Amino acid sequence: MAVSSTAGLVFTVRRKTPELVAPAKSTPHEYKPLSDIDDQEGLRFHIPVIQFYRKDGAMEGRDPVKVIREAVAKTLVWYYPFAGRLRELGAGRKLMVDCTGEGVLFIEADADVTLDHFGDALQPPFPCLDQLLYDVPGSGGVLDCPLLLIQVYIFIYKYICTCTSILRPTYIYTLFTVFLDGAPSPRVLHSPFH
Repeated sequence: MAVSSTAGLVFTVRRKTPELVAPAKSTPHEYKPLSDIDDQEGLRFHIPVIQFYRKDGAMEGRDPVKVIREAVAKTLVWYYPFAGRLRELGAGRKLMVDCTGEGVLFIEADADVTLDHFGDALQPPFPCLDQLLYDVPGSGGVLDCPLLLIQVYIFIYKYICTCTSILRPTYIYTLFTVFLDGAPSPRVLHSPFH
């Protein structure tokens, strides 16, 4: 449990134990080298992303955390390298993805705060990102760590917040939203790993 304060804002965050979400179906175990562009030393860090949503009336009676967890598992079938781990190959430190299917880190949490409490602070730099984006011990590295950490917060008054730490956010987020919308498969099959 963490208590946060920013410009007079105090709220409590309650997190469940982090878990690994694996692909919904079996995926190939193979190695995929990163391109020279993606393999640059200066790009070996995680990018934090925070997004806020109002709870959709169409979700009435459904657990939004379960829906998101299932969408992540379905997404990882198509983008299975994200469920793997980065490894260095040889003395040149060339990165490759070991497509292990281990999964991505997923944390369910709630916070006793509303979006209105944040006021106009919902633009970068977000003042409470450090309190909302939990640094799971042992997951902050680039090598041999999950490539994606997703945290789903339920705020009071039916707001949902997702906090993510990811190496390459644009590709998987596009596909992830397709599955959240209920599509059985992606419309476009493109990935930095294919």
